[in-house]
Amino acid sequence: MSETTPSSRPSSMRAIIAREPGNASVLMMADRPMPEPAAGEVLLRVLAAGINRPDIMQRQGIAKPAPGVTDVLGLEVCGEVVACGPGVDSTLLGQRLMSLVPGGGYAPWCTAAVDHSFVVPSGLSDIEAAALPEGLFTVWHNLFELGRLRMGETVLIHGAAGGIGTLAIQMARAAGATVIATASDEDRFAELNVLGVDAPICWPTTDFVQACLDYTEGRGADVVLDVVGGDYVRRNLQAMAFGGRHVSLSFMQGSTVQVELLTLMQRQISLHSSTMRPQSRLEKTRMAQCIAHHVMPLLRNGRVRPRIHGTFPLAEAAASHEMLESGKVFGKLVLTT
Repeated sequence: MSETTPSSRPSSMRAIIAREPGNASVLMMADRPMPEPAAGEVLLRVLAAGINRPDIMQRQGIAKPAPGVTDVLGLEVCGEVVACGPGVDSTLLGQRLMSLVPGGGYAPWCTAAVDHSFVVPSGLSDIEAAALPEGLFTVWHNLFELGRLRMGETVLIHGAAGGIGTLAIQMARAAGATVIATASDEDRFAELNVLGVDAPICWPTTDFVQACLDYTEGRGADVVLDVVGGDYVRRNLQAMAFGGRHVSLSFMQGSTVQVELLTLMQRQISLHSSTMRPQSRLEKTRMAQCIAHHVMPLLRNGRVRPRIHGTFPLAEAAASHEMLESGKVFGKLVLTT
């Protein structure tokens, strides 16, 4: 494939933005300039874009793009390389990449840093590939770098049916860990078991603290991956082993928590948290190198694979946000262009 030139591409495109902070109805199509790849970047013809909760936070006005980043939503894409910026190997032209991007994914065209991109394994569809980048970076950094999960340990994963949860389960199991996971519906247990959950817990009807302690014969979980926040943090600490690591990814029940420092000190429990979007470009490059070495082989051999709940055309981005906020999604939602 030959490289397209700026003169051969349209000067503008129709993309999804939030016209103001609010609910899903504020999402709209708007004209935006055609992006051009800078040094170290490629221009992608977007084939599909993943939908993530940080997109909802941006739409609500809680999280904003960094200065200089487009207001077009979307943090992960699968696309075909149609142009290369300075310093990028032209052999990438025509290849499918799945990329973590700082914004701009809800569009027919998007630029991406080569160092934050991966060549899509042949066994993955465009939709599956688009559902992966944000989750790969998030799970790798939080579960294995901050949480230091190791073979033979036990992890408790909350929000197991979400996009992050379903990926974390598979990556933890591939690392040789025992997986305990909470979900809202027992109907999901069979598929969670297939993904790699050893002990599913229905949190509306079961005390997850006692269930976790019972399953581990009183020892508790070495790592907790939490998306709930609020009072769950206190309860998570009760379900943790000596020397455990608690990692917060989100706070659907509130960001203000109370913990007893004496408990942390006596049991040597550590608290960690992170968000991916503010990480520096260099830090994301470092993470991508680790993912390429440790996780991409699992994608190529099929041991890790995204679970796709459904897809929406780009023009129906508002409907996709409404579905994600409904709490009924099992896996990932993806936009197609």
